[in-house]
Amino acid sequence: MTGLAVDDAAWASAWRRRAPGDKLLLCGGLVVTALVLPAWPGSALVGVVAVALAVGPARVPARTFLRATRWPAAFIVVGALTAVVEVGSGGPGWAPDAAARSGSLAGHALAGSAAVLLLATTTPMSDLLPALRRARVPDAVVEVASVVYRLLFVLLGSLHTIREAQTARMGYSSVRRSYRSSGALAAAVLTRSWDRARRMQEGLAGRGMETGLRVLPEVLPSSRAFLTGSVVALAAIVATSAVVA
Repeated sequence: MTGLAVDDAAWASAWRRRAPGDKLLLCGGLVVTALVLPAWPGSALVGVVAVALAVGPARVPARTFLRATRWPAAFIVVGALTAVVEVGSGGPGWAPDAAARSGSLAGHALAGSAAVLLLATTTPMSDLLPALRRARVPDAVVEVASVVYRLLFVLLGSLHTIREAQTARMGYSSVRRSYRSSGALAAAVLTRSWDRARRMQEGLAGRGMETGLRVLPEVLPSSRAFLTGSVVALAAIVATSAVVA
């Protein structure tokens, strides 16, 4: 296990051997569709299709997919609530169209998040980063994404090691000790991660690594049937939204 449930799901997904470009087309199309079409029924259809594809053909565990949506959903709910509050002469209050506005905002955001998670739970980063390079995404953006991805595992490794040591010393045996141990854990993890990142940068600079480390990526064949199905699904969502609306 890597420590990231989404990453584990991507490696175990039935779509692991599909070309990243095919999945980027499908998921990118779903995101654009979710943003452009009305929240009802366009975004709702996008969300249903994304979840159905993830737990169906892609064989992503439903529990993993739903757990991955918790924090984005919480952020979206908070954002939707704060977006409909207005301050007038009588003080703060709800906007006249609060329900419609918050529903539209939450619908677009949730559907787009589901489409992005469909890509994340079916495509490992080792496949996605070379695909972004081939798509002419600026090298600086790809390198930043690669470094952040690698540092996530440094953070998780440090977190696991320090927490085990604290638990062995009864650091979480009471509420007071738990608060103290949690503060020390956050400080130690950030300090250790910053130090390892600095040493990594110095080591690469000492070897003359002024550009990104290039590797030979695995080339996965594109599927015409998959691309055709993606286009048909997107067209069906647009057509259904136009008819219902």
